[in-house]
Amino acid sequence: MNHKVLLTAKEVNIILHRLACQLIENHKDFSKTVLIGIQPRGIFLADRLIKILEEEYKIPNIQKGNLDITFYRDDFRRGEKILEANKTDIDFVVEDKNVVFIDDVLYTGRSIRAALTAIQSFGRPTNIELLTLIDRRFSRHLPIQPNYRGRQVDAINNEKVKVSWLENEGEDAVYVINT
Repeated sequence: MNHKVLLTAKEVNIILHRLACQLIENHKDFSKTVLIGIQPRGIFLADRLIKILEEEYKIPNIQKGNLDITFYRDDFRRGEKILEANKTDIDFVVEDKNVVFIDDVLYTGRSIRAALTAIQSFGRPTNIELLTLIDRRFSRHLPIQPNYRGRQVDAINNEKVKVSWLENEGEDAVYVINT
């Protein structure tokens, strides 16, 4: 398996700060905005962004949730591999709120479609946006585009984008892996 570094820890940090600033520009004090990390890997990005927003930009009381989309996926029960559910942790209603979905990699768009269906259980948001660290723009199966993107990647189908987080894999980095 061949892999190359797409983003180093320093580049990831720069991108996270830029994304945080873009969120501040559009959502000001976050009083009508909630951030939703899409399980399993979007939660690391969401947690990191909230830490930056609270500690470095002094924005208090940001509402954050984690959304599991396993049972809303269109490939649930289609393959031989049994999908394992994660935990949804949303202790608020999204009615009349601006929701920002957060995921590490936007690939086909199917996870976001599932998230759009799943979030309806928590109310009807005023607006839904998408923030993603990596946008694999030529791999989309559905007409879904991010409002906020860290980096666009033109990876071909036999290449995989792997995001490593310090909290999970011991480093911040993004790799393109040739499988």
